[in-house]
Amino acid sequence: MSEFLNSIEVKTDCLYFKGDIPCKPNKEFGYHCQGCPSYKKIEYKILIIKLGAIGDVIRTTPILRKLRKEYNNAKISWLTLSPDILPKSSVEEILNFELKNILYIENTHFDVLINLDKDKEACALASKISAGKKMGYILKNGVPFPVSSLANHKYLTGIFDDVSKANKKSYVEEIFEILDWKFENEEYLFDDHEDKGFVWNLDKNKKYIGLNTGCGDRWTSRLWPNEQWLDLIKILKENGFEPVLLGGAQENEKNKMLSEKSGALYFGYFPLPQFVNLMNQMELIVTQVTMAMHIAVGLKKTLVLMNNIFNPHEFYLYNRGQIVSPPKECECFYRGVCVHGTSCMAQLSSETVFKAIVSSLEKS
Repeated sequence: MSEFLNSIEVKTDCLYFKGDIPCKPNKEFGYHCQGCPSYKKIEYKILIIKLGAIGDVIRTTPILRKLRKEYNNAKISWLTLSPDILPKSSVEEILNFELKNILYIENTHFDVLINLDKDKEACALASKISAGKKMGYILKNGVPFPVSSLANHKYLTGIFDDVSKANKKSYVEEIFEILDWKFENEEYLFDDHEDKGFVWNLDKNKKYIGLNTGCGDRWTSRLWPNEQWLDLIKILKENGFEPVLLGGAQENEKNKMLSEKSGALYFGYFPLPQFVNLMNQMELIVTQVTMAMHIAVGLKKTLVLMNNIFNPHEFYLYNRGQIVSPPKECECFYRGVCVHGTSCMAQLSSETVFKAIVSSLEKS
């Protein structure tokens, strides 16, 4: 038996090789490494660190398209707090941010390390990991700091409000710049979950407008008042559209109330894949700046984005939809709670949002 084992060739540099379990070619066809027709030599090992919220992870996926063009036969690993949202067909290793995976990457040499997070834990890891080339951020003097001047612009917009307000670049442009590339409208890589068997009782002859009514607890200054949602629903129904309320567990009671008062459709809240698939049934999505915005962009949906506290140049909608804001410039730049007690979002009228819906649909 020992002679037999010694005679078996093992190719640890193959893109399919696991080391602890059978690889896909062995599992499906019984192939061994020697003479395997599926053998694909790893030319580059690339690690992406983007922990962040779900929306931030989604809007970082365009770099995968460019990486595949620039690095042939690359094995891409991605360390994240949101593993379920990443496209499994485009990332060889999706690693949850936990001890076992941190130990693994700390003991692996990568050809390219890309850290796009300014979180201290992400920068500390990026500083420790062995890599031939590092891009993005590391830890310097105990604080996040750019690896090179390529990350200076994005870094400065994150630490100085006045620089952030003056910024004219979208997030996607900025991260491409960090990697020394020019952004050329590379789309998100995103799963619409149409193959999961989800069924919705929707009339294909109607135009469904998805209304995502929440925005989380951190930035409550961006919430649109319930009165405006109700008024928008009324206008939509009067003009032949079918509004559908969207949200998670946090918006459940709110959406139930809006549905009861307005007659808008509300199916409830769902696990993320099912929620994504419901959004994919919509003709257009109306949302504040939140996870649903990034999902809508990933699904290539026409989008009407309501924004007040963020720089509108940050958001890139791929020419599908538009951004609407209150008539008066917001004084609460990147503030979670309005300094005046009442958010300026109350000044954004339902008529303005409706006009944006109509014009965006006409354009699309």
